[in-house]
Amino acid sequence: MAVPLSYSIRNLWTRRLTTFLTASGMALVVFVFAAILMLAEGLQKTLVATGSYDNVVVLRKGSTSEVDSGIEREKASVVETLPQIATDEKGGPLAAKEVVILITLTKKQGGTSNVTIRGIGENSLRLRPQIRLVQGRMPRFGVTEMVAGSSLAKRFRGLEVGSSLGGGLKEWRIVGIMDAGNTAFSSEIWADGEQVMQSFRRPVYSSLIFKLTDTARFDAAKKLIEDDPRLSLSAKRETRFYLDQSEMMAKFLKILGVSLTVIFSLGAIIGAMITMYSAVANRTAEIGPLRALGFQRRSILTSFLMESLFLGLVGGSMGLFLASFMQLITISTVNFQTFSELAFRFAITPSIIIESLAFSLIMGLLGGVLPAYRASRMNIVESLRTS
Repeated sequence: MAVPLSYSIRNLWTRRLTTFLTASGMALVVFVFAAILMLAEGLQKTLVATGSYDNVVVLRKGSTSEVDSGIEREKASVVETLPQIATDEKGGPLAAKEVVILITLTKKQGGTSNVTIRGIGENSLRLRPQIRLVQGRMPRFGVTEMVAGSSLAKRFRGLEVGSSLGGGLKEWRIVGIMDAGNTAFSSEIWADGEQVMQSFRRPVYSSLIFKLTDTARFDAAKKLIEDDPRLSLSAKRETRFYLDQSEMMAKFLKILGVSLTVIFSLGAIIGAMITMYSAVANRTAEIGPLRALGFQRRSILTSFLMESLFLGLVGGSMGLFLASFMQLITISTVNFQTFSELAFRFAITPSIIIESLAFSLIMGLLGGVLPAYRASRMNIVESLRTS
């Protein structure tokens, strides 16, 4: 015969203050756990959303990012002749040769950080349809003009429309603010690629981006590029390229988050254990009559475990509710691959919800198993005598 679930829930309600305090401790642990996972997920979503599945990024073989890549003009011209590249209305390749430079800017709240300047080609905007102007205009080619990402304009000095920015050998004028949604392009400054190369004395391109005529032709394009001994280049889908950019930091965040929450969870588990031991002590007089009425030891064990699991579920739900508000916050950090500023938001997913609730249930189980075992092993005669 099983003890009704309502019996366990009613006992938690009877000890409302203790239940709330224990659940709050679990909620804080789950909040930290969920927030770290949301941080890593937000980083990956921001970078992956930056790329398009039908775009291909070409880098120097062995390079891990655009910053440490270099493609000579002759090699870029060879790649542009590939039959898998889509063409524009003029019949030319829908490709863009780009250069990436890092400069140091001062934040509005103090301190400095590296910022990415992307020298673009005439087709760069066509390859990145997510870009839209929110103020001013796009920079003209052949002129030292720049457009700043909206995330950078909010956090760094000197990026207002009409202001001047010293970079390399030239003085640049900010002519617009662009928004690329929740992508890494919102954390970049764009200018004419040839002007950037001259100003920063960069003789080679950082990358070449092109659009496929058909997404299914990626493998053929990749083989032609990587098997050509003249080039020594590698090709990736743009989505894969940006996913690789996020993996190192996302993995670091997850390891750090799990390590911290395991340490914090020890306190929550001990709190749950104390609460459940207290429940066993206070209900000794009830356990004897339950056993005398025919409830078996495993029923008593299950009842107390269900009580502890429900406590963990309440704490986990509270922690997730609090963590969900983190989605309203935008933070900035340094991209480990490029060592430049990157702004992104926390992101919650169904898998994070499931993992967080599972973690809270594990805390409840570990905190309740010993007290539940003690309750189930109580002697009927001694319990009745107590009552």
